[in-house]
Order: sequence, then C-alpha cells, then structure tokens
Amino acid sequence: MTHLLYQTDSYLQTFNATVIDLDNDNHGVILDQTAFYPGGGGQPADQGSLSATNILYPVSRARNIDGRIVHQINRDIPLPKKGEVLAGQINWERRYSLMRTHTAMHILCGVIFRDYGASVTGGDMEPLKGRMDFEFETMHKELVQEIEFAINQEVAKAHPVKVAILPRNQALQIPDLIRTKINLLPKGITEVRVIDIVGLDLQADGGTHVHNTKEVGHIRVVDYKSKGKINKRIYLELDP
Repeated sequence: MTHLLYQTDSYLQTFNATVIDLDNDNHGVILDQTAFYPGGGGQPADQGSLSATNILYPVSRARNIDGRIVHQINRDIPLPKKGEVLAGQINWERRYSLMRTHTAMHILCGVIFRDYGASVTGGDMEPLKGRMDFEFETMHKELVQEIEFAINQEVAKAHPVKVAILPRNQALQIPDLIRTKINLLPKGITEVRVIDIVGLDLQADGGTHVHNTKEVGHIRVVDYKSKGKINKRIYLELDP
C-alpha cells in the first residue's frame, strides 16, 4: 500500500519515495509513499515529476487503478527500476489553485446547506473554476446574488480548515457528514477522512484544501443553469 502524504499535508510539494512496483500497461510507477493526489470527488489529479540522478520522469497524472496509485510517466521515457529512490515534485501552481477551488466549493456547499437545506447532486472543478449542482426547484438572479454575498462573507471570516481521519463508525455518527444526494462512501472503507471548515461545513472528503478560507480569495458566481426540475447548477470562478 502507498502511504498517502497529501491526506495529512496538502502543502507538501516535494518528497522522496521508493519504487515498489511498475505498471507497464499504463507506463507508470507505484511508490511506497506519494504526495500526488490521484483525482476523485470532482478534483483533477495532480501533475508534476519524479527524478533520479540525471533523469527526469514527467508525471502526466496520478491515477487510482484498482486501489493502487499509479504515477503515469511520459511514454517516450523508459520507466525506472523497482527499488529505485526517486524525488517527487508536485506542480505546485496547479495544485494550489485546485486547493483554493476545492475549498471554495465546500464553502458554497456549506452556505447552501445551512441557508437553504439543499443537497449536492454533482460537481466538477478545474484550477480556479468549478460548478456544483444542488436540489433547488427554482433559481433566479436575486437568489444567486444572495449566495455570492454569503459565500464571500464566509471567506472573509477566515475559518480554519482542519483535517481528521476517523474510524468509519465514529465518522458516520456526525450529522449530515455526507452532503451528496447519493452516499458515495465505499462500504469497504474502514477510515473516513473528514474536512472541517470550522463553524461552517463538515464533510467526508478525500481531496486537498487550503488551511484557511481567507486563502481562497474572492469568489464570483459567473453563471447558473437549470439542469432539471429540482437540479440547478452554479458556476464559480476565483480571482488569480
């Protein structure tokens, strides 16, 4: 099993790791530990590089394939050997933009659940922009303006963002831990990673986040659409 460094330290940009296996079909390596997020929950996978003496292995993406984190290397470069120690480097500008975006999405989710009781039905993001779908019957310009004002108020309050990994039974005792309409938590998971925007939002989540809501910066609601009778989509963008 690969030790997932990003789960407890989203700010880790570099690390050393040993190659414990190769995935020739996907031209990738499996490491004993990694800071690369493999994607999931709407957050894209990390990119970056691995390196040994005089050799650079660009990582096009990390992927979770059958429970293993595979670091996919550009196919024109031969894979390293098992047992080699490599230095990992995250594409930090991209990762930090995604961290800010992911926390912004949780702020939006927290405000809408608190103020309107609406569940999340879907979501997706890329660096500095994203969209979330909610169980709203109606949505209009004035409501969207209220939501934009409220989420930026929460950014300005500088809420700490904390991470905890809890036993499954303990985590599931937390009210409203799962905010999505469908519970996506696999049955086989024995521990649950919880993201707490203190005083606003507490959810099960596997992605990377900033330490404080003030790092998110100003959030703009740039569009909204109806995606069904009780499914409305909100689009966000963040300032660079």
